[in-house]
Amino acid sequence: MACQQLFFANLQRPKNGGPRVGKAGRRVLKPTPLPEPHRVPTTSTQLTLFTATRDFRQFDRELHANLANPWLIRAQQAARALGEARGWSRWITSDVNRALVIVLSGFREGESIRYSELFPALRVRGLPVVRTAEVLNRLGLFTDDRASAVDRWLERKLDGMPPGIHRAVEAWIRTLLDGGPRSEPRSRHTAWAYLGEIQPVLLEWSSRYDHLREVTREDILAVRDAVTGKQRESRIVALRSLFRHAKKNGQIFRNPTIRIRVHRQTGGVLQALVQADIDEAIATATTPDIRLIVALAAVHAARPKMIRTMQLDDVDLGNRRITVGGHVRPLDDLTRRAVLNWLDHRRSRWPNTANPHLLITQKTAVELGPAGKLWTTRATRNLTATLERLRVDRQLEEALTHGADPLHLALVFGIDEKTAIRYGDAARQLLASEAEEHHRRSQACASQPTTADSG
Repeated sequence: MACQQLFFANLQRPKNGGPRVGKAGRRVLKPTPLPEPHRVPTTSTQLTLFTATRDFRQFDRELHANLANPWLIRAQQAARALGEARGWSRWITSDVNRALVIVLSGFREGESIRYSELFPALRVRGLPVVRTAEVLNRLGLFTDDRASAVDRWLERKLDGMPPGIHRAVEAWIRTLLDGGPRSEPRSRHTAWAYLGEIQPVLLEWSSRYDHLREVTREDILAVRDAVTGKQRESRIVALRSLFRHAKKNGQIFRNPTIRIRVHRQTGGVLQALVQADIDEAIATATTPDIRLIVALAAVHAARPKMIRTMQLDDVDLGNRRITVGGHVRPLDDLTRRAVLNWLDHRRSRWPNTANPHLLITQKTAVELGPAGKLWTTRATRNLTATLERLRVDRQLEEALTHGADPLHLALVFGIDEKTAIRYGDAARQLLASEAEEHHRRSQACASQPTTADSG
């Protein structure tokens, strides 16, 4: 009688792998590893309790310089690469390297260089703070511990106000600057102007009230009637914005500025410049940069901010096109010659600059930002024909030439329709006054007796 060997399925091939059981033998179990013995540290470790402020002003190159510090070597390589990209001169590169030796000779892994430590040490030696901080920041070694300009400005402006008013005004200003869930951010200058206009009012209310809820409609009317002209309009606009924001966020129960109206101040009739003022502005344009600035304002009606923020790509010499404030215009011969002269001067003066702006200075040639406002407006600052007056005169001249058509002005200069209508109205008034003056002179000449009549 034959015997049958019974077995359970898949026992000869376990799922966990390894050699087969049965004829091939069983798996050899791995010995359980013994735990490593506990090692007692032979050296003590000092934990960091707090970070003390370092004073790099006491640095002595002969005593403290460590040119072999690996972080210093890496920073010098980063500074060299950044200088080549920005077109730094050898003097700037040398000053940055000196600054890096001061702050990184004793640098250790895990530390950070704070602005409050960097600034006094480099400023007393006349070394560049911003460029050194940029190099350190590229390596992740820099910490900017300065309070933001907005925080310092708000702290100064809101000083002396009770918490109830302080919190509401601060939330309003930050919403103006940063925007909110249903509000777009406003210009920084708008926030400055609003708060600057009503700060005296808020301080006066702070002496009587603890919260904006206590402000009444009579208080708003008294504030409105205390000033006249354009200031009255600006004050009500700022207060209306403040109380609307406070009501929207539940900080007050009712808005006391509702249904308080102020008539908008209409500006006077725009006047054209006389030729003598224009000639005086042209006479001051003796350098390539000033000639280009005056041409952009007088021919293309460019604002000073548009001029200093223009990029090299905004000038298309091949197609004779120029982009001013995002609006493409034909490039006339006068502006084209001014651009070519400036580009030749720029190429010879700063051949290695990487700044993409059209107009650059000695300072911005080694940076990437635009020129300053004071540098742009310096040529015509004390003249009657300033850059702003030249811009206005150009748009008014276009309106006078083409029959005061607002649509034509909007298409040519890319301006807002309300602005175009204002220039059109001013042009019509000037044309009407010139026609009346011409008619009056004609009547005066007709009323005078001739020589034959008197004989």
